[in-house]
Amino acid sequence: MNHDTLKPLLDIMHQLRSAEGCPWDREQTHESLRPFAIEESYEVAEAVDNHDLSALVDELGDLLLQVVFHAVIGEENAEFSMEDVVAAVCTKMQRRHPHVFAETHVDNSAQVLAQWEAIKALERKDKPKESALDGVTKNLPALMAANKLQSKAAKVGFDWPTVQGVWDKLEEEKAEILEALQAEQQEAVEEEVGDFLFAAVNLARFLHVEPESALLKANQKFKSRFIAMEKLAKQNQMDFSKLNLEQQEALWQQVKKH
Repeated sequence: MNHDTLKPLLDIMHQLRSAEGCPWDREQTHESLRPFAIEESYEVAEAVDNHDLSALVDELGDLLLQVVFHAVIGEENAEFSMEDVVAAVCTKMQRRHPHVFAETHVDNSAQVLAQWEAIKALERKDKPKESALDGVTKNLPALMAANKLQSKAAKVGFDWPTVQGVWDKLEEEKAEILEALQAEQQEAVEEEVGDFLFAAVNLARFLHVEPESALLKANQKFKSRFIAMEKLAKQNQMDFSKLNLEQQEALWQQVKKH
């Protein structure tokens, strides 16, 4: 990366953080900026999902702003600079791609991924390891975290031999939800529903489905169908909220056909 490409943005951020700059920007810290990086990442993902290239450019800029913001704060605190951030990721990418930057040979993407994991393991060898589950960020979305935890456990042999075990586990968790409901134990119901969802993520993993993306698509499908139902009701001079469930279901089936 040419550092000059980032210079205009760095100059703006230095000005915003200066004594004559913006009071809000001057007050920010690594900790206060934390939620913004998460939010901007999701907005990048939304632009990708919508195939909106104009929005993608805009959202990538907002995400880059967060990187620059942290780098300028790091520089002010004599912690690190933008140059350190760029150098670190360049070094990492070259180290993890020996088939491009060194003499290693790979034939396909599967071998690239295996090599990537092996290199990551070497990078961690000098770091104390408490568990095979180390490295799963605690603030990941729950579905994504569950998928990563299960994948790491599977790498050390803690996994069902076939998908049938997952189906059986889902039936077991379903029975335990019903048992907790019959006992009218709300805390137990919550726990068992959580176990059921965890098992559902395991099913997705066995079927090579990324659960976060699958649920996102299901959410969007439900949203589009529901809005279509409301529009259909309005076209027929009906108040959707006053329809009974049977009438609403009839609209749902109409929308599904189209």
